[in-house]
This record gives sequence, structure tokens and C-alpha cells, in this order.
Amino acid sequence: MSSLNNLSSWKEIGNHSNKISQKSLNEIFKEDKDRFNKFSIQEKDLLLDFSKNHIDNKMMKLFSQLLVDIDLKGKIHDLFNGEKINTSENRSVLHFLLRGSYTSKTKELYENDVKKGLDKLKLFSKKFQNGELKGYSGKIIKNVINIGIGGSDLGPKMICEALKYYSNRSVNNYFISNVDPSNLSEVLLNVDPKESIFIISSKSFGTIETLKNANVCKNWFYNQSKNSESLKKHFFGVTANTKRAKEFGIEENNIFPIWDWVGGRYSLWSSVGLPIILKIGFENFEMLLNGANEIDNHFREQPFNNNIPVVLGCLGILYNNFHNCETHAIFPYDDYLKYLPMYLQQADMESNGKNISKNSSEVNYNTGPIIWGDVGTNGQHSFFQLIHQGTKKIPCDFIGFVNSNNEKEELHEILLSNMIGQTMALMKGKNGAEVEKELGNKNKYNNYDILKNSKIFKGNKPSNTLLFNKLTPYNLGRLIAIYEHKIFVQGSIWNINSFDQWGVELGKVLSDEVYNKLKNKDKSYIDNSTKGQLDFIEKFRQ
Repeated sequence: MSSLNNLSSWKEIGNHSNKISQKSLNEIFKEDKDRFNKFSIQEKDLLLDFSKNHIDNKMMKLFSQLLVDIDLKGKIHDLFNGEKINTSENRSVLHFLLRGSYTSKTKELYENDVKKGLDKLKLFSKKFQNGELKGYSGKIIKNVINIGIGGSDLGPKMICEALKYYSNRSVNNYFISNVDPSNLSEVLLNVDPKESIFIISSKSFGTIETLKNANVCKNWFYNQSKNSESLKKHFFGVTANTKRAKEFGIEENNIFPIWDWVGGRYSLWSSVGLPIILKIGFENFEMLLNGANEIDNHFREQPFNNNIPVVLGCLGILYNNFHNCETHAIFPYDDYLKYLPMYLQQADMESNGKNISKNSSEVNYNTGPIIWGDVGTNGQHSFFQLIHQGTKKIPCDFIGFVNSNNEKEELHEILLSNMIGQTMALMKGKNGAEVEKELGNKNKYNNYDILKNSKIFKGNKPSNTLLFNKLTPYNLGRLIAIYEHKIFVQGSIWNINSFDQWGVELGKVLSDEVYNKLKNKDKSYIDNSTKGQLDFIEKFRQ
């Protein structure tokens, strides 16, 4: 594939973007009464409204041409057929197989591996739900402690919180991810070993943070129970490296499989989701998988102009590459989704934070944006000021649910009104004449000019709105799969490998080197900043 900059469709998108950006979104809406119908997609009880963006029919046609030029159809075909599209690691990328999205080429893999893995999870969750799973003292297990980092932590943690409404309230989930001893200490203070199980989640069973934490928990558990045999009832592994898990002391029957074609940040659909299953039950977990499966089919089958992940991917490219927007904000208007922005940060920034193309040359255009956000309406009272009146253009995704799981008087209607009101305000703004009318007689103020100018909003700020009927396991599966495929679309356009993460590895290697220097008080061959920090630590380290 030639460089993006050489494609005529890419150049035309740039030229057309410059042209239509001169008109404000507010003007465009006034001129076109049918704009919402042109630029929204409804898929059963799911709506994507992308009409509040700097686009027109021609722009969407140019993007469709770009997708033909880069052969997105072929790339989607290769993805779902298990071609080794993770070129730096020579691996297939098949996390969607975990939710039953197979082709004739991958069906055998699904039947032989995935289905067996799911059956094992189902059997285990039944035992857990029925109270058959007891600790060494005969007590029923009620604490599930997950030890993992990155995708082995964020995915399960986000889903357990998001689907708390559907959960078994007598089960407590805890997550240990950080090597900061405070994280682990606070968890162990809260649990009784007789009622607790530990799930060690690591594909390689070699992740330093996970193993260090697992060993501390193992020693703590042994000191409490005084019986090494009891470990077998309380420690479980999710890994592709059964040998290492057994060496750690986990019984083979307590090891759940994961495969090398599942990337960490795409792994919540696999055995990594065991804490989710124990919290919400296997039936709800299946609904989560089914929702994602629906979007997999939508992504594979729908034409580009009616394809939710494709449209979102193209809009992201528009702002990142042609409006020079460095960030993209995610605002879920549901408190259960408090970890979603953090989860999508990892999914997107670890996937598309790359500067080397698949042709192994350095790219000469911007790739992945900085993803950030928080739940509404909290953001409205903190950083929305900058989005409304700051000097930066920040495209936003607003995610809402027509019905709440917890209806209380008119609270949910107020919440929805806030969400929709914000997207209107970002688009419309408020001009000088409107402010003058609002303020009335200028003689009432001794600071009239500064007050008037401070209350003017330029507007013209873009946003997407995703509305679902309700936050259910099925709809959450749909939501996450939409973003997974959006990330793939953007990586395909930028011609980068969205499925490796070598940037994460370098930090780990260097931290090991620093750790050895810290232990051995060896300051040779390091820069003077690092040496100064190590000297300070040595001085005050107790």
C-alpha cells in the first residue's frame, strides 16, 4: 500500500474538509432540515447520531472511496478468517471468535478450543453459584480476587462495575493489578482467606507485576491457613502457559485456557472474564458475548455508509488527521460505566499508538489520538468548561441509555436532558446578540463588556451520540465491540499494526535494569538524572 498522503482520496478529503469547515455546524443544521436522517444509523434499539460533525454527503462519499483504496473489505475478511495480521508477532487476531463470530475457516478452532473453554467456565460457574465450591474450612466462597494487569485487569473490572445491577450481591470482586503494595494490602485487609479465591490472570504466566503480587498473596494465604494443600482449593489460573501455572502450585483442573490469538486488551470475552462470570452469572456473560456477536456481524455485513464502527472510525480520522485534534473524549452518562473511558484508553492507545507502518517505514501522518473522559454529569462541572470555551477542538462521544436500571422520580430524565443539552450547546454556542438579550439593560453592570464577552460561546464543536435502550449485558457487549472495530478501522487506514504493544515492553525492560541497580547500589552506566533519583531514594529508603 502506498503512503496515505499519496492517495488521491486522502488529498480530496483534506481539500474538502478545508472547504466545508468554513461553515458552522449551526448554519448547516438551519439549511438542512433532514440532516439527522442523513447522518444517523438506527440498529434496532441502538442509535448513532453523527449529524453534529463537520461532514456532508460528499465527505462521506470520499471516505467510502478511501476505504475502497485501502481495501478495508479485504482487511476485514483477513481479520475474520484468521490471517496473521499481527505481523510483528506473526499471529492471528481472533478475539471475536470467543463470542461465536466464526467463518468456515475458523469454525473448527471455535468448536475444538473456544467451545470447550466456555463449557469449562460454565461448569465452574455452576459449582460456584450452587455453593459447591467451598474453601479449605468448608465455608462458601464469597470473595473473588483477580490478580492481573492491563487487559487482564481493566476489562473484568470495567464489566463487573458496569453490570453491577445484574450481579450477585453476595459476591465481592477485588482487583490487584499494581505492584504498589498499597493496592494489595488494602485488598487483603478486607478478605477472610477461608472465603476467598484468587484468580491469577496472565497469558504467559510471566508478567512480573502479576507474579510478584500472586506470590505475596500465596504466602499470605499459607500463613493464614498453615496448610499448603489448601492452596489447591483457593488458587486458579487463566493462562496459555499451563506448565508455569502448575509450577506455581495451581492444580491442572483449576487452569483455564487462553490462546496466543487473544490480545490482552481484547481478552475479557475469554477465560480472563472468569471474575465477571462469577459476579453476574454465566447466562448474563453469554448475553454479553451475544451482543458483541451482533456487532461483529453488523461490521462484516453492513455497507460502509450504514456501518457504525466504520462511520465512527472515519470521523475519528477526520478530526485526528484533518482538524489536528490530538484528543478524543468519551462521556458515558451512566454511573455504572465509570471505568469505560479508562478501558477505552487502553484499547485505543495501546492499539493505535504506533509510528511504524506495516511496510516497516515510519509514518508521516498522525496516528492514534489521546483518549480521555469521565462519567456525565461530573465532567460538566469540571472540564467541560475547556471543551466549550477553550482554544482546543475536542471531538466527543456521548453514550446514554433511554431507560435507567434504577428509575427514581425524574432523575434519569434530568440526566438525559443534561447529555443532549451538552451536545446542543457544543454545536450551537451562544452569540453576542443572544448574550445581550439575556443581560438586558447594560447600565445595570459596571463590567458589561467583559461580562458579555465572557458569556459568548463560539459553538461549532463536534460530537457523536450513542443511545441504547438500557444498560444490559447484551447492550454492553454491543458497545464494546463497536469500539473494538472502530479501532481496527482506524489502524487499517493508518496502515499500522493495531495488535502489538512493544512500547509497553521497553518500560518493563528498563524498570528491571533500574530495580537491579537499586538492589545492588550500582550506579554505573546510567544518566545523571536517574543517578540523582537513585541517590535520593537510597538516602531516605528505610
